Amino acid sequence: MNRWLLALGLSLAALPALAQVYTYIDAQGNRVFTDQPRPGNAKKIQLSPGNRMPPPPIGDIAAPAPEEAPKPQFHYEMLRLLIPEPDATIRSTAGELIVTATSEPGLKRGHRYRLLLDGQPIGEAGPSPVFALSNIDRGTHHLSVEILDEQGRTVERTANQPFHMQRMSLAQKRRIKPCATTDYGQRPECPLAEKPEEEDVSILPFF
Repeated sequence: MNRWLLALGLSLAALPALAQVYTYIDAQGNRVFTDQPRPGNAKKIQLSPGNRMPPPPIGDIAAPAPEEAPKPQFHYEMLRLLIPEPDATIRSTAGELIVTATSEPGLKRGHRYRLLLDGQPIGEAGPSPVFALSNIDRGTHHLSVEILDEQGRTVERTANQPFHMQRMSLAQKRRIKPCATTDYGQRPECPLAEKPEEEDVSILPFF
């Protein structure tokens, strides 16, 4: 019986998929399996459908999703800029500005403040919430401050806050100090009493 089952399995494996199978007893008393119909005592064998599934289309194979970096777990209740106030006007000849930020709770160990001017980081991030800026161009600018964790990930960030820088032009400087010779240049309207004395550049004495 076992040999009969083995022969059946080997015969089915050798036949094309979904082919019809017939069986009969030959003249020597052996059971024969074939895919060709045989007149007489050949019987048709009912085959059960296979359990193989067709492969999915190439376009349907989803690529593995890239691993996302873990998000910071710590959360600050508040982070904002104290100085300057929103929409403040700053008047500075050298375009200087002191920026101060605050957070609640205070800065966690390993975290750092970083200032952004017009969306660009200014200097290195550090533990101090005070930033000194200089030579800022005249016009409207935007400030924001963010807190970075140990891996350099942004934990919190404020919205952009506008301010306006007003710098004195060279013509304005000279009108304020018409007699100054350093930086501003002396103007013709400088009072005679305040003009510096002219140096005697003659080489020979006058006889």
